[in-house]
Amino acid sequence: MAEITFERQARTPYSESYSIEEDGDAVGRVDIHFTPSSAVFATLCVPQDYDEDNIQDLIAEIDERLVLSTDPYRDDFVVTVWRGQYAGEYSEDEDLFDEEEESNGRAPHA
Repeated sequence: MAEITFERQARTPYSESYSIEEDGDAVGRVDIHFTPSSAVFATLCVPQDYDEDNIQDLIAEIDERLVLSTDPYRDDFVVTVWRGQYAGEYSEDEDLFDEEEESNGRAPHA
């Protein structure tokens, strides 16, 4: 498997959102939600060309590096996976995209 890194985008008392990079390229996103019932739920977005093995490997990385490091006593980890393509980022704060565009060369939104 390629080198996977996670960059936290947001955090609340019960959830975290991460962008996912593979060998330095942005490839997806995962939103993780911790519940009082000891179950952890996640929504994972991956590229269209990810096969079942890629998805299972990525889920294992998320579980080991992000979930178990936060909640080692979880009872279950339920992941909903979306496979598709990046369509852009949308925000009412246009200044946010101007900053990002300058720093990473990507278009501000689709």
